[in-house]
Amino acid sequence: MSLLDSLRSHVGAANVLNSGDLSAWEHDWRRRWHGKALAVVRPGSTAEVAAVVQACAAQGVSLVPQGGNTGLVGGGVPDRSGTQVLLSLQRLNRVRTIDAANLTLTAEAGCVLHHVQATAAEAGFLFPLSLAAEGSCTLGGNLATNAGGTQVLRWGNTRDLCLGLEVVTAQGQVWDGLSGLRKDNTGYDLRDLFIGSEGTLGIITAATMKLAPKPAATTTALAACGTLADCVALLNLARTRLGAGLTGFEVMGRFALDLVALHFPALPKPLPGAAWTVLLEQSDVEGEAQARERFEGLLGAALEAGCVSDAVVAESLAQSRALWHVRESIPLAQAQEGLNIKHDISVPVSAIPRFVADTDAALQAAYPGVRLVNFGHLGDGNLHYNVQAPAGTDGKRFLDEEEHRVNGIVFDAVAACGGSFSAEHGIGALKRDELAQRKSPVALQMMRAIKAALDPQGLMNPGRVL
Repeated sequence: MSLLDSLRSHVGAANVLNSGDLSAWEHDWRRRWHGKALAVVRPGSTAEVAAVVQACAAQGVSLVPQGGNTGLVGGGVPDRSGTQVLLSLQRLNRVRTIDAANLTLTAEAGCVLHHVQATAAEAGFLFPLSLAAEGSCTLGGNLATNAGGTQVLRWGNTRDLCLGLEVVTAQGQVWDGLSGLRKDNTGYDLRDLFIGSEGTLGIITAATMKLAPKPAATTTALAACGTLADCVALLNLARTRLGAGLTGFEVMGRFALDLVALHFPALPKPLPGAAWTVLLEQSDVEGEAQARERFEGLLGAALEAGCVSDAVVAESLAQSRALWHVRESIPLAQAQEGLNIKHDISVPVSAIPRFVADTDAALQAAYPGVRLVNFGHLGDGNLHYNVQAPAGTDGKRFLDEEEHRVNGIVFDAVAACGGSFSAEHGIGALKRDELAQRKSPVALQMMRAIKAALDPQGLMNPGRVL
């Protein structure tokens, strides 16, 4: 029996696609990576995933797992050989259980993040993972890349929210590790091997995730700052005054917001232009009046200290959502402006002002007029430090010809600050060579040993990460 016939027997002919327009699976969200799959296979259960892996392993055919296809590093699309099976997990989309007393939710890998959030909310809980792509990214992809997002300051990355996994191994066996336990010291932590492994060790099919009680009140504000050092001072003040109630602290450079105003003029502009604008959010068990009083007290103290020149507090949930919409529109506005060189870097918060000043200067010296789109999660040290070609320069040509040199300038500056060139987007194919050059040789040796032990045939998402 041919491989395609075997796959059809396991998942049904309608769920093995090898003709027609497959671009939704073969092209990435940024349209930078274009592949050709042998077939797109859409299993509907963990057992079907296992059967597909076994069939491919028997014939030595590699697999590329894919969730919502919202990744930014080329990790979820096939290569151009036409020999790889694209394994779409979007049919594994059930929330299996909610354990209210244990504060956990178990969901399948193909669940869209927003669906997980909404299901938790309907049950009276908060699932705090929040990303700009939450309407289309999936839980499995979030786990495979250890996604971060806007709430890491309070809740951590996806890894910190996960208690257990169900995984199909490279041999097609099913590991049921869907424990809801918060304490389980019984050997190596296999869960953490698969989280962040980008489908290179096995396929995550379900996960048990932490929930939290719904906050009684959530308050959002914008604050204008003159320098990044002022933004860091505001962060320190907010931590002191709000403690664990501080759930979001996003920074946006002037040019980033200028692009939003240019391409989405209908969006609100509640503050006059400033060098840096901070979006703060607090979530609290106190009532709305008490929470708002604390928030306004923080902003008053920041104005008095001189680290903030102006501020506005959202008056309603709709206004709060509108402020977040401005922040989340920056990548879309940048895409409208043209192709660009994206960076997802992290450095210690204390080093961010120096990193930005030094790197801005180095890039301007190398490329006079270059436009820097700087925004991100200042509260946890993660910046999206993106480089747009000088005005009037072809964006695609700039990307094609200068990406390597630009990356060298940025990543050398990151290393000088003790940071990481990949904070939350993963390695994929885009940063694989950088990892080989910049990761400790000892760390790479251990990673290759793990890969060889768990996927000796090298069929799990080959060419990614390592």
